[in-house]
Amino acid sequence: MEIQEAIKVIRALADGVNRETRELLKDDSICRNPPAVMAWNRALAALVKLQQRELNKPASAGQYWSRAEDKQICEELHKGMNFEEIAKTHNRPVPSIIVRPAAPASGRSASRSRPRPASSRCQRTARDLHA
Repeated sequence: MEIQEAIKVIRALADGVNRETRELLKDDSICRNPPAVMAWNRALAALVKLQQRELNKPASAGQYWSRAEDKQICEELHKGMNFEEIAKTHNRPVPSIIVRPAAPASGRSASRSRPRPASSRCQRTARDLHA
């Protein structure tokens, strides 16, 4: 079930309405019980917040990073761009720019590599490029 559909269902329950017929639920319905109504409204608020978070997240959030993109981020840091500008350029969240997993060493899986600040990763990359 998608978030929007869940919001419709929970909103109807919070309003004490049958979502399909739009008829009021009976007064003795468990859904009309005050603690249940408070719970429905709390769930509704959480779903709306989740929906807003999904709508506001950058387009590239959660996608794999390419080596070229890593290199470009390093170059942008060396040029003095701040993290917010870089994040906007790459459609990524700021924390993902600040802390990027280091490229795995040969034979190690990416899941075992420890995150390192972008600045230290870029310094190493810059040395490697100039070597």
